[in-house]
Amino acid sequence: MNPKSDAAGAPEGRRTPPAGVTVPQAETLYLALLAGVKSLMREPTRLVGITSGGAWLVERLQKDLGLSGAPGIVSSAMHRDDFARRGLSASAQTLLPFDVNGADVLLLDDVLYTGRTIRAVLNELFDFGRPACVRLAVLVDRGGRELPVAADFAATRLELPVTQSLALARGDDGAFSFQVEESQ
Repeated sequence: MNPKSDAAGAPEGRRTPPAGVTVPQAETLYLALLAGVKSLMREPTRLVGITSGGAWLVERLQKDLGLSGAPGIVSSAMHRDDFARRGLSASAQTLLPFDVNGADVLLLDDVLYTGRTIRAVLNELFDFGRPACVRLAVLVDRGGRELPVAADFAATRLELPVTQSLALARGDDGAFSFQVEESQ
């Protein structure tokens, strides 16, 4: 059974970006992110991915950088300012296999937009301890900030209408791609 599609042939809920907007190749951006993360790494840096896209990125980065141990995963679910509307998601929950106190943490996410997810993640992270330093690296910074949050590294910057969102997808082979979706 084929999913419903729009007049342009895109699956229902998925749209092509507006004229003049080119969505970059996620695998190309991943290589830029890998280089950016390498430049941000210090001896004690711990990688922590934000569920779900950031968690996928951090799993692959941990392997590609040859880092031992498991990366951290952090969920924004319990600290979201829209928790009453969204509820608890079925995505992975926070798992930090290291002592957060005094840690040098590099947060990773797929798309930085309003900054609200980062605020929620910082609250969650501080529930586990007080890190010495928290930095942020993302595949895409799409602007539109509602809070004073900035990435230390963004593989690219991309503007989309507020009616659309950019979602990272991961194939069965582990390859990344982007999908433009209508915002809910």
